[in-house]
Amino acid sequence: MTTSEARQEALTDLKKRLRSLRAQRRFSMIVLAKRAGLSRTTISQALNGTTVPSESTVAALAAALGADAEALLRTWARAQPPAASVGTPDPAEPVSDGERQFEAWYRQYVGERYGQLSVIGLDLSRPERACWPLDAAYLSLELAAPIHGIGLADGRGDINAARPGAEDGVRVERAEQALAGKRRILVRGLAGSGKTTLLQWLAVSTARRRLPAELIHLTDCLPFVLPLRTLVRRGELPAPHEYLAAVGCQRDQAQPQGWVDRALLDGRAFLLVDGLDEVPETQRARTRQWLRELLSAYPQASYLVTTRPSAVPEGWLADSGFTELTVRPMSTRDVAVFVTRWHTAAAAIATTDQERDHLAAMEEALKDTVRSQRDLARLTTTPLLCALVCALHRDRRGHLPHGRMELYEAALSMLLHRRDRERDIDAPEGLTLTEHQSIQILQRLAYWLIRNGQTELDRDTTRVLVSDALPAMPHVARQGDSGAVLAHLLARSGLLRQPTAETFDFVHRTFQDYLGAKAAIEARDIPLLVRHAHDDQWEDVLRMAVAHARPHERADLLRRLISRGDRTPKHRTRLHLLATACLEHATELDPGIRQEVQDRTAALLPPRSFEEGNALAAVGPVILDLLPGPEGLEDDEAQAVVHTAGRIGGDAALTVVKKFRTCTNRDVQWALQGEWGRFDTEDYVREVLSHIPDFYYAIVESVEQLMALRSLPTPNNLSFVGAFTSCDIASSVEPARVRSISIANNVMLRSLDDLRSFKSLKQLSLTRCPGVKDLTTLADTSVTDLYLYEGVSIGGLHELTKLQYLGLNTEGPDGNLGAWPVNADLNGLYLGNIVCAHIGTLDGISRWPNLTNVNLCGSVEGMSQLAKLAHLSHLLVQLDALPSMLGQLPPMPQVRDLFLGSRREEVDLVMVRTVFPELERLTISCHGERRRVDLNPLRGMSSLAAVRIRDADEVLGTDDFPPGTVSLNPRPRA
Repeated sequence: MTTSEARQEALTDLKKRLRSLRAQRRFSMIVLAKRAGLSRTTISQALNGTTVPSESTVAALAAALGADAEALLRTWARAQPPAASVGTPDPAEPVSDGERQFEAWYRQYVGERYGQLSVIGLDLSRPERACWPLDAAYLSLELAAPIHGIGLADGRGDINAARPGAEDGVRVERAEQALAGKRRILVRGLAGSGKTTLLQWLAVSTARRRLPAELIHLTDCLPFVLPLRTLVRRGELPAPHEYLAAVGCQRDQAQPQGWVDRALLDGRAFLLVDGLDEVPETQRARTRQWLRELLSAYPQASYLVTTRPSAVPEGWLADSGFTELTVRPMSTRDVAVFVTRWHTAAAAIATTDQERDHLAAMEEALKDTVRSQRDLARLTTTPLLCALVCALHRDRRGHLPHGRMELYEAALSMLLHRRDRERDIDAPEGLTLTEHQSIQILQRLAYWLIRNGQTELDRDTTRVLVSDALPAMPHVARQGDSGAVLAHLLARSGLLRQPTAETFDFVHRTFQDYLGAKAAIEARDIPLLVRHAHDDQWEDVLRMAVAHARPHERADLLRRLISRGDRTPKHRTRLHLLATACLEHATELDPGIRQEVQDRTAALLPPRSFEEGNALAAVGPVILDLLPGPEGLEDDEAQAVVHTAGRIGGDAALTVVKKFRTCTNRDVQWALQGEWGRFDTEDYVREVLSHIPDFYYAIVESVEQLMALRSLPTPNNLSFVGAFTSCDIASSVEPARVRSISIANNVMLRSLDDLRSFKSLKQLSLTRCPGVKDLTTLADTSVTDLYLYEGVSIGGLHELTKLQYLGLNTEGPDGNLGAWPVNADLNGLYLGNIVCAHIGTLDGISRWPNLTNVNLCGSVEGMSQLAKLAHLSHLLVQLDALPSMLGQLPPMPQVRDLFLGSRREEVDLVMVRTVFPELERLTISCHGERRRVDLNPLRGMSSLAAVRIRDADEVLGTDDFPPGTVSLNPRPRA
């Protein structure tokens, strides 16, 4: 037997033993997933997949199944492929021996360079040991993605037909699931939220070819980590052949000529671009152009870009096909796991059994403290803050600060001084600096970075700044020059680091902002702070400056901030909301100034749209105290308030949301029923869902939600996002009550047989369900409306002769619509952008002469074919090239209801009057920025009774229509 055959036999044996154990225990996938703390995708791959599961997966399954872990891990070890070594040829890559050798070396290099995480507070007296292997320290956090109509969106374009605010809803998944199958991703996250750690994990896992099953599409990729904070200092951003040199790789000259270029062209390169927010605002347009040029030159490559949330607007790269994901705050479960791993890491470098026992006791005590103290729970929302809390809890023997600023102050004290003093470490570099002296020098460096829009200092600038500080510190100056002081701060502070031989930066941006804000207040630079307040890079600096300021300085800063907002319409909302956010840190403030700030925010309340709600939610939990209702609110306002609170999440937000639980308006109820993924499942069910008068819709994204669904009345409409089997779905509800089901992002679903039990099911949507290969089963159901989106097979579609509405956005047969295997007499048809690009023309659409409703979401030729549909009364066109597409149409008096969606700055309605002379209802949905609609071309259309416009910044010509004809969403404020 060959080595390869032996490994395959071991893998087969491992899978068989795991399946047998599951059968013996009679665990469903849901129960096993919950017991093991793994996703069902991971478990399914371990039980049935073709790749070897990770060691941690096997160990977790063994514990959940009550099996002998050592025996299973011995089998697992026999199934492991041999470790790649330098010079080992890869038969899958037909390249030269030299290139194979360099690639093998490069993969090993990436794994070693990025394979360690710095763990704050781990052992501050021994910085060289304050690291932990990435495999052990990495925690997969949750990422949120917008839900674009997944749920009950019927593809018919009615503003109220789809889930209200569906484009602003979110789907929450673990990082691996959220990234599955995606090649262009923009990840947003707050400071310290784990963006860079995620990028680092992706780089190492890709380099070592140890990716989870969900990311199998990246297996053969070569990762290139491109930290923008470093690259922008070079001037021009690097070309592919300069990537290695740009990040300081010592062997950049050894790379084969054209190697990176070939990897990018072949789609084997994975560019990990870190820190858009660390690019000065004036250079972001140039950075975007650099990215666009890369995308144009190398469309097959994979890209992941990270940024703080407010650095670039939503949709910044949407037109380039990027999926936007947002790092979610750590859940209670994440915090518990992180606390365990931090203390495990600390115990690994402990020197005595007594210290290890003490750490174990501290771990349990901290978990109990976080669970019992809500204020502390609010602090432990990111890995950075959680690590600080762990370190401070240990350092202070269980005593913790209460607020965020107190946490930073205590952390600085711990990092700068107390640790060395309490361990009797004296003048390790021949210098002694007090905590105050260290802070004075470091804040000078931090403030220079902030003022100059930089994130790194070169060596010469750093030494000059330290030298300038020394004359005011004679005690320090007598001990050494700027070089000696700088060496001391690098070695002992835990705050400053040296990423390259010639550059310095702060270990985390949060500390830079904290110290820079302190320097700004001490320098009385309040006008400078206000002048930069619109810049997202200064946002945290402003908040912390308010906290550092004395009461009269604080009042002056806030007064100037709201005054600038009053004078500057372009930045008014941002500045007034920022002033409101600063109130959280204004422990002592003149009541008149506080009232002025709150008065400005009142003009933004209540929100009237999901977009306004998102802007308010960005302010943070402080906005919750200002949210009104439900009494006295219009329905759109109530819905937006629920959405705003939901975006914030947490116990305080739950208090706001539950006030609306008895509202009878359908849109408000729908918002409530769609928000439970942002709260603790059990709490939300008990406090909100169980009180809703008509529980008719639910979106299920987790095992906990699925189990909770069984305790609630079965809703008519259900959305399942994630890996659920049809048996899971059928067993969670009373099938007879369900009329609509949406299933999305499901790699486990294989068969639809269990849907036969849903006797009242009329509408079914399948999105990214690659395992479903045959739709024939649906012929035995009552489904009349079917939607097949993104990668769903159309096998068996010809058998579904009872269909009335068909939504298509998946691959199909070559040729026009006449080639599609549809034998039903349709009255409604949705064609998504994938189908439109594939067919290229509407030729063949006349095979369905009874179509009354057509929705087009992509550019096609043959628009004139629509005129042949005599019964077509509802037409939806969502295109950027709107004028040219409408220009292909002859007059169509049969169309009475028209929906137009456009990303253009101005929606051109000139052709509408000619093409649709009998139009009765017009809906316009705008996307993008600076959106303008001019209704003047429609003046005098006697049949036009209703015009609805959504998300326009400016609407002209409304005065020429009878009162009540034109409605705007959101409603304009007086």
